Formats: sequence, C-alpha cells, structure tokens
Amino acid sequence: MENQRLLDLINLAIRREEEACDFYMDMHGRITDAATRDTIAFIAGEEKKHRAFLEGYRDGHLAPYDLRISGITFYRIAEHQEEPEVVAGMNIAEVFLVAAHRELRSHDFYVEFAGIQQDGTVREMLLRMAGEELKHKEKMEYLYANAAFPQTDGG
Repeated sequence: MENQRLLDLINLAIRREEEACDFYMDMHGRITDAATRDTIAFIAGEEKKHRAFLEGYRDGHLAPYDLRISGITFYRIAEHQEEPEVVAGMNIAEVFLVAAHRELRSHDFYVEFAGIQQDGTVREMLLRMAGEELKHKEKMEYLYANAAFPQTDGG
C-alpha cells in the first residue's frame, strides 16, 4: 500500500475485526444454549473471514470486488431497542440484540471510513465491507425478533 494513512486505517479495520471475533468468542463462552452458541460461533467465524479479506486486500492479493453483494433487509430493530449489557445469564434475545448493535457499529465504521475516500476501488471495498456488517446485523435482528416474539398457536 502506497498511502500510509490508508494502510493505518486498514490495519485499524483489521484490529476491529479481531476485536469483534474476540467479543463473540467471549460471549460464546458465557452462553449455555447450544443453538445460540452455534450462531455466535458462526458470526465469530465471519469476523475472521473479514479480517482475512482485509489482510489480503492490504497485501495486494485481493480486489475489492472479491466480496459479494446481496440484498439486505433493513429491520432497524437495533436502532429502536436499547443495547443490553453483556452479563452472565443473558437470555437468547438479549444475546442477539447485543450482536445486532455491535454489527450496526461495525457497519457505521466502514461507511464513515468509505466517506473519507475518493471514488474508486478502496471506497468500493469499504462499502462492501459495510454491506457485510449490515447483513450480519440483519441476521442478528431476525434471530432477535424470533427469540423475543416467538410464534404462538393460532398465528
């Protein structure tokens, strides 16, 4: 990477992905429900993939278009629900709501980061990363809604 400031920002993004993975693995260790543990482990794995993508991009091995883009549903649950504190004995809905808030912050980080870039491949890559984080938020909000408001008999 030629631009030291850009290199520093990408290294910051890599650290944030590492911190996200560590956060999820810490939550994983606190959760007893097997299905929730599996979901949190999956999201931690996604954060590892993001780190690997950013490292590959930084090192010149990947293009910004190596990230896929797909449609995203904007539930906007995290924007309207207070983030619970991470404590032992959290219920499943709270775990997913915490994760949704975390993914929203990651999305916002990448959008802000992209906003200071000129049009081009770096900006495109950052916006794709923002989209990846938004997809994670969508998954967590979907799981939250199903855990917090389960389907009852009769509709």
